[in-house]
Amino acid sequence: MIDAAQFVEAARERGFDWYAGVPCSYLTPFINYVLQDESLHYVSAANEGDAVALIAGVTLGAQNGRRGVTMMQNSGLGNAVSPLTSLTWTFRLPQLLIVTWRGQPGVADEPQHALMGPVTPAMLDTMEIPWETFPTEADAIGPALDRATAYMDETGRPYALVMQKGSVAPYELKDSRSNSRRSAVAPRAQFRDVAASELATRHEALQKVIAHTPLESTVVLASTGFCGRELYAIDDRPNQLYMVGSMGCVTPFALGLAMSRPDLHVVAVDGDGAALMRMGAFATLGAYGPSNLTHVLLDNGAHDSTGGQATVSSQVSFAGVAAACGYASAVESDDPVVIDELFDAPPVDGPRFVRLAIRRGTPDGLPRPTITPPDVKTRLMRHIGAA
Repeated sequence: MIDAAQFVEAARERGFDWYAGVPCSYLTPFINYVLQDESLHYVSAANEGDAVALIAGVTLGAQNGRRGVTMMQNSGLGNAVSPLTSLTWTFRLPQLLIVTWRGQPGVADEPQHALMGPVTPAMLDTMEIPWETFPTEADAIGPALDRATAYMDETGRPYALVMQKGSVAPYELKDSRSNSRRSAVAPRAQFRDVAASELATRHEALQKVIAHTPLESTVVLASTGFCGRELYAIDDRPNQLYMVGSMGCVTPFALGLAMSRPDLHVVAVDGDGAALMRMGAFATLGAYGPSNLTHVLLDNGAHDSTGGQATVSSQVSFAGVAAACGYASAVESDDPVVIDELFDAPPVDGPRFVRLAIRRGTPDGLPRPTITPPDVKTRLMRHIGAA
């Protein structure tokens, strides 16, 4: 058994100062230690996949050798499969995973871990994530971290430490400060009630986003599907990244980048289907989102890139959700001028949100990006001066 401080301080020496995850009793000593050190950062994510995406965003903006750790119970690996396989693996955004081994064969545990325990190693192997058991002796910590960082640096992909029961001694949480820091704002709705055929197109909305996101100070992260493809088709700029999977993860991805790089204005361009998939991310952004984060949701009420099947977005006030979750401003409209107003408004203490109702449909012959995901990531990191 080791102390939390022994691992966290050894990790800090190797650049690990960002942590995100969902609690497990095995992880409690780590979380309690990190929460009480103001030079370290811990984000409590709504689910494990959001935590993976958030640390990927930290990695995207990393300077001075900074690294991130995602912590989860092995039951949460299911929630994390999409970003682990289509974000961190695809874009080569490495992170250290600490995965607890609940239901480990031969160790008594609750019935819900009876299947996940035995299959945990196979899941990591299938996702091509190398792993080893978490160190339980002080002199084993440094070598384990060195193996992890060497692999991460060589491949650009995650490495996992699988934590068995009783690996870390208890550490008391003496300061239980809340993440909540903002009063609720009233959402604003500005609808003209025009016919669907008169709504702005995605193309028109994205042109407005481009006009307000100068190269030297902003980063634009576009959600998977036609959102990213159309942004690329309009203007392939070095301050843009086009997600090619990890549906619903653009907002926690943007949050990680915005928190780690306060010098940049980070704009997450989202879609209604993606936003509906991971609505827990609204709460995380509301609690932790800084003022340099802007969330733009283009809502056409359909999964456009898969044939136009309807979403349930017509039932949802996304601005109401954003406001209730703690965003500093939240507006929804069918008038594209709302995007201009969003970017022209004075700064606020927290993230800003706008949902614009847009027309269904996509231009014929819309190209796919010819720049590969690793290349678009590398281009962006060079552009913003990241490692």
